[in-house]
Amino acid sequence: MYKLFDKIKNGNVYIIAEMSANHGGSLENALKIVHLVAKAGADCLKIQTYTADSITINYDSKDFMIQGGLWDGYKLYDLYTDAGTPYEWQLKIKDECEKCGIDFLSTPFDNAAVDFLENIGCEAYKIASFELVDIPLIEYVASKGKPIIISCGMATIEEIQDAIDACYRVGNNQIVLLKCCSEYPANWKDMHIANIPDMINRFGVNVGLSDHSAGSIASVVAVSIGACVIEKHVKLDGVESADSKFSMNMDEFADMVKDIRDTKMIIGNVKYGPTEGEQANLKFRRSLFASKNIKAGDKITLENVRSIRPSVGLKPKYLKSILGKEAKNDIPYGTPLKTEMIK
Repeated sequence: MYKLFDKIKNGNVYIIAEMSANHGGSLENALKIVHLVAKAGADCLKIQTYTADSITINYDSKDFMIQGGLWDGYKLYDLYTDAGTPYEWQLKIKDECEKCGIDFLSTPFDNAAVDFLENIGCEAYKIASFELVDIPLIEYVASKGKPIIISCGMATIEEIQDAIDACYRVGNNQIVLLKCCSEYPANWKDMHIANIPDMINRFGVNVGLSDHSAGSIASVVAVSIGACVIEKHVKLDGVESADSKFSMNMDEFADMVKDIRDTKMIIGNVKYGPTEGEQANLKFRRSLFASKNIKAGDKITLENVRSIRPSVGLKPKYLKSILGKEAKNDIPYGTPLKTEMIK
């Protein structure tokens, strides 16, 4: 049973650990990552299902060369050849996720990848930000009738709506959008996570964050303003890959998971009145006491009655209504006032 919407329905945050290329070319590393993210408290491990040929073509021209940024000088085809997760590993990774009690998720980049993932029993799909505009691919993924998580890096309102409409056209409304900044790493000034509550209201679906920024502060802030899904790249110490420079190590990831869970607990629910933990402190509120000895027949004045702690007498809001009235009986100094003491 896929936990995504159960988590969201219960007011929890669904946390995805993105492995991407951080296996560093080793299945052993990939399986180790599964165990470590499960131990850290992740709900899901995500991979990517592609070959270089499913994303681009092997062609030498400047259009296919990366200029600037983390992958400067790479030819697209070579980058995806180096960074891919072999198809023959993916069922093993999925099985390991099941053994560890976490969900398995993948991003397909063409219809053949979707068919492959269907054959190994993939229960949900992710659309990468760069594929948001590939409406035929989104329709094909959505047509499988499974939850579909769509990253929205670089996207305009119209492009996001096009992707949502593609899902609706094939009868799939199991949509989660992820606010995303497609910079690697993402600069905080470019995160604009204020989009999250706007996206929730504008598109009427669940919204989370795909976080490529340093540290966990962006994810924690996102949760505080309504994000119900967090996706973060994770890595093993000492394993270099195409994605390792903007990924979080396992200790940092475990700390982030705890921070997110704590943040959600702190946010809590709309609730007024004393909490269970506050009940014992109600007695330290103020109430009305005799601040001098009051004789029967004396008038209640500001000279002989005060609002002080503790709260065992009349509430201070009744002070004006009793001023000028007479005491029915003697009221010794330090006595909490009661209605029956006053005429």
